Amino acid sequence: MKPRHIHTAVALCMIVSMPAALAAPAVAAVEPRHNSRPGLQKLLDRIVAGGAVAAIAEVRDGSTTWRGASGRARIDRPQPARADGRFRAGSVTKSFTATVVLQLVGEGKLELSDSVEQWLPGLVGQGGTITVRNLLQHTSGIPEYATGLFDEDGVLKDRYRTWTARELVERAEEHPHEFPAGTRFGYSNTNYIVLGMLIERVTGRPYASEIRERILRPLGLGHTLLPGTSPEVPGAHPHAYVRVVEGGEVVPVDVTRFNATVAGAAGSIISTTADLNRFYRALLGGELLGPALLKEMKDPGGAMEYGLGLEVASLPCGVAYGHGGGTNGYSTVAFSSPDGTRQLALSMTPYSDDRKRAAMALLTSALCPPQR
Repeated sequence: MKPRHIHTAVALCMIVSMPAALAAPAVAAVEPRHNSRPGLQKLLDRIVAGGAVAAIAEVRDGSTTWRGASGRARIDRPQPARADGRFRAGSVTKSFTATVVLQLVGEGKLELSDSVEQWLPGLVGQGGTITVRNLLQHTSGIPEYATGLFDEDGVLKDRYRTWTARELVERAEEHPHEFPAGTRFGYSNTNYIVLGMLIERVTGRPYASEIRERILRPLGLGHTLLPGTSPEVPGAHPHAYVRVVEGGEVVPVDVTRFNATVAGAAGSIISTTADLNRFYRALLGGELLGPALLKEMKDPGGAMEYGLGLEVASLPCGVAYGHGGGTNGYSTVAFSSPDGTRQLALSMTPYSDDRKRAAMALLTSALCPPQR
């Protein structure tokens, strides 16, 4: 979940510079197979040197898989981050939610041209003019519900509160709509909260159950979960931090634990780099959607860099599809080549304020084949 949309190039820049005293030692890559690209670990180490407490990644290129980790699991302990650790994937969740919605379209249970008012009467203003496609592509004009949920330091105010989807939408509806539906692009997490409600209305089951049954179980994504009201990140995981000024000094505050109902269908998923790569490989390979709907999902139309639940990244070697995610101390990037054969899933726990180049270099190195 991100309070505002961050275009792909910027989403990759959410790494931040850490004081030298807090810099974490690099950890060697684990489980490399046929690894002929030793520069990947150096790029991962540069992310930590440039400001992340930890950075973990998996790069796939055809049948070759490389996994690496750098930094510490906790800012004040020597325990290294693990390449197989879980993390909060934030807005990467949107690709999962969008896939379920498009599957329902493929089953004839829903149409992209259906209005919000048709399925969820009275939920949002101007609901008769806002379509399912508008929600998926952030062209609805519905305002952001997350405004005001974070304090001035970027810490979630009510970290352990359980929110209903309707409560989140009601927060957004306290503000005027930003533009008439379909007239322009405006990233809003509220769109995907509404889509989660739509999934439940159409299927009679919560969006989380549909994601589990339609995506996680069929693909064997055993390390991915939707935590519901639990504030925990189960198993090994890097902790996330926010810089807070106390007594004139900057101190790290651990923000790993929080009730993810505040993110819901827009950003609550917890996953691993391996599972995210498996998901996007299956999606782009046609395992989850038919050709026509997959083409629709990848098409940014007039929304610049956003399709139907997919961000479109422009790289030196062409385009890549996936999504970035930022949520309460975690930053995730998961992108694949159009056919899903080359992939990067990267999770970082940014701490301070210099960023960008190492993550962009890692993305380009992973997804653009080396020049022969």
